[in-house]
Amino acid sequence: MKTRRFLSILVLALGCAALPATAQDLQEIKAQGVLRHLGIPYANFVTGSGDGLDVEIIQMFARHLGVRYQYVQTSWKSAFGDLTGRQVKQSGDEIQFLGEVPMRGDLIANGLTMLPWRQKLIEYSTPTFPTGVWLIARAEGKSLPIKASGDRARDIQATKSRLRDGSVLVMEATCLDPALYGLKNKGLDLRYYTRSTNLNEMVPAILNDDAQMTLLDVPDALIALEKWPGQIKVIGPVSEDQQMGVGFRKDSPELRKAFNAFFQTLKQDGTYVRLVEKYYPTALRYFPSFFKDEGARAAEPGPSGQAKTALK
Repeated sequence: MKTRRFLSILVLALGCAALPATAQDLQEIKAQGVLRHLGIPYANFVTGSGDGLDVEIIQMFARHLGVRYQYVQTSWKSAFGDLTGRQVKQSGDEIQFLGEVPMRGDLIANGLTMLPWRQKLIEYSTPTFPTGVWLIARAEGKSLPIKASGDRARDIQATKSRLRDGSVLVMEATCLDPALYGLKNKGLDLRYYTRSTNLNEMVPAILNDDAQMTLLDVPDALIALEKWPGQIKVIGPVSEDQQMGVGFRKDSPELRKAFNAFFQTLKQDGTYVRLVEKYYPTALRYFPSFFKDEGARAAEPGPSGQAKTALK
C-alpha cells in the first residue's frame, strides 16, 4: 500500500515537473493553451469588471492565437516583476535590479505608457493609444488654465509655472512620477500618494483635499472630466505627447511580432476605432492625428452599404 502511494506521488510530481514554470514565447504559449494577461484596474483600459479597451483587445488576440484567455491582476509595484521575473527599483529613468520573482504573465496591457526606464526592462508593441501628462486642479482653485500657444515646449513651461500655486499630488514609479518631468528638488509642494498604487484615486483624492492639484495622464483625465463635470479643470500639459503600448518580455519576440500583426488587422478593419469609441468617445477629438486613418476606416460602408457603427 505504501509502495503504491509512493508511486502515485512520484508520478504526480513528475507530471508537474514536466510542465514549464511559465510560458516564454509564442510557441510555448500555444503549447500550454493559455495567454496570461497581466493587468491593473486603470481608467477604461482595465475596468476591474471584466472589460475595458485593453481587456477586449487581448481577449481577441487570445482567440486569434487559438488559446484560452486568462486575466492576472497585478499592481504598478509588481507588474514588471510579474512579467520579467526580475524585481526592480526605479528612480527617474534608471532602474536597479533587486532579485528574482516568479513570472505570472505573458504580457502587460492596461494603458501602459512608454517610458525610458521601462524600455530598459521590457519591449513594447506598436503604439496602441496616445497619452501625455496634464496638470489637473479643483475647479475652484486659484490656478488658471494656460492659454495654448501652439508651441508644446512653451505650454509645458507655462504649466510648470502653475505648480507653485499649490500642493500637487504625484505617484512614484508610474507615469505620474515627478522625477520624469524634472519636478523634484524644485521647492514644489509635492505630495506623494501612497494609500495605494491605483491611479484612479488621484482625482477623488484632490476632491477630498489631499492636495490642490494632481498630475494625471490624459486617458484618465478624459474620464475624470466626464465623471466629475464642473469639479475639476485642466491647467495644461506637463509632458510632451506620449504613447501607450502592450508590454512584452525581451525574450518573447515572436509573441510581440504576432500581436503587432494582429493589432494592425484591428486597425485596418475598423474594429480598433470602434473599441476606442466605446471606451473613450472623446479621444478621437483630442487626438485627431493619432486616430485619423482609423476614423476614416470606421466610417467606411459595411457589407450592407451602411457605415460601421460604434460598439455598444
